Amino acid sequence: MQDLKLPDIDYGALAPMLILLGAACLGVLFEALLPKARRHGFQLGLALLATVAALVTVIIERNTRIVTIGGAVAIDGPTLFLQGSILMLGLVSLLLIGERTVEAGGAFVSQAAVTVGSQKDLRQAGSQPGATEVYPLTIFSLGGMLLFVSANDLLTMFVALEVLSLPLYLLCALARRRRLLSQEAALKYFLLGSYASAFFLFGVALLYGYSGGVDLAAIHNAVADPNRSEVLLYAGLALVAIGLLFKSAAAPFHVWTPDVYQGAPTPITALMAACTKVAAFGALLRVLYVAFEGVRWDFQPVLGVIAILTMLIGAVLAVTQTDMKRLLAYSSIANAGYLLVGVLALNKEGLASTMFYLVAYGFSVLAAFGIVSLVRDAEGEATHLSRWAGLGRKSPLLAGVFSFILLAFAGIPLTSGFTSKFAVFGAAIDGGQTWLVIVGVITSMVLAFPYLRVIVMMWLQEPGESTPTVSIPGFLTSAALAIGVIATFALGVIPAPLLDLTNDAAQFVR
Repeated sequence: MQDLKLPDIDYGALAPMLILLGAACLGVLFEALLPKARRHGFQLGLALLATVAALVTVIIERNTRIVTIGGAVAIDGPTLFLQGSILMLGLVSLLLIGERTVEAGGAFVSQAAVTVGSQKDLRQAGSQPGATEVYPLTIFSLGGMLLFVSANDLLTMFVALEVLSLPLYLLCALARRRRLLSQEAALKYFLLGSYASAFFLFGVALLYGYSGGVDLAAIHNAVADPNRSEVLLYAGLALVAIGLLFKSAAAPFHVWTPDVYQGAPTPITALMAACTKVAAFGALLRVLYVAFEGVRWDFQPVLGVIAILTMLIGAVLAVTQTDMKRLLAYSSIANAGYLLVGVLALNKEGLASTMFYLVAYGFSVLAAFGIVSLVRDAEGEATHLSRWAGLGRKSPLLAGVFSFILLAFAGIPLTSGFTSKFAVFGAAIDGGQTWLVIVGVITSMVLAFPYLRVIVMMWLQEPGESTPTVSIPGFLTSAALAIGVIATFALGVIPAPLLDLTNDAAQFVR
């Protein structure tokens, strides 16, 4: 009888994922065993501690380059950089979530962030901690994201996709005072996400039939064999790409994004806009650069058309929006197109610039949604654009910060938005994708219009009776906003350290 040989496991390389998933399981026990009045402090402390511990572990393992667990997980430069990015952005997201202890107006509301208009609302809601199950769900999702960007075979990637997605479906439904809109958003996200997962899994089955394995190295080797069926190869690649492009919010798989971003609690929207985008593009980079590099000339034009469609839809439809969260949703779609431009460079510069863009955009969008959560009245968040008229007169500091973030989204120099766009467009030109850069520049100019319109409304219009009061942010929200704004400014003025870091990390292992 032959002895069973177990695969070698490097627990140090897996430590960040194990820390988060273990903390999430512990958070579930806290939710079941602790009295309601004590849950919030324990859950928030555990979530922040686990995220910081995982980030420290990633820094300690920064020189690790290994494929472990029988080839299922690859720890290399892009993995460690993207995991660190997810954890840093996740930490800022937890600060936004942690401030929200009472439900009002469809988003978590801080007891410290009390406005004149919401005093009565808060008294009616009481001071009991809100939905503390948000913390273990968030940590589960972050753990799935860490596995998603490190998965070295498609089945592991599918498991990670479900681990990161299922908690997000639940988190989107936690806006209790706007229950109908929130649950509708969660249901749409769940149904469309399930279809995308099914496409992904069917693609995995076709690629297994094509290559005889599901690990990326086996697919890479099979691509070099001209005797294998091209039908299985291209059909499998197309279906796997659909699953990944859905999570990336790329057109035409973007239709869930505006409704989900609008209906979900704003801190959860921020989490999805920043961290999920990093995870989705991290997995897409690994699949295209490692497994399908040999057919780059075949998928490059197809994904190029998708990138153009994504940029056009995001930019044009953003102009027509009258809701701030939907505007930021279409902005996120357009930015997915710009990221695809960097991905399709298919060179080291493209990989490095895409990773830089993910970090720069992540911090900016977290700050943007953090500010959106502070513009409130007695009914909750005031997200209709007409309500923001004259806001600069009532709260010049917050309006100034938001104007700076919008200018960063528009790609104005001395902001991270300019540096990141310049990096991905430069890499695309070096990779022979000038046609994508031309469309990217044109759509960037179109997309600047809705940002400038909001700035003009805030500063050049008189405040009306319906203009809400901006909440005084609590400590956690203030910290999150400060981190986002400082990162947006620093990556625009002194981007060299992060660019050097991405260049050093831009090498996959097989």
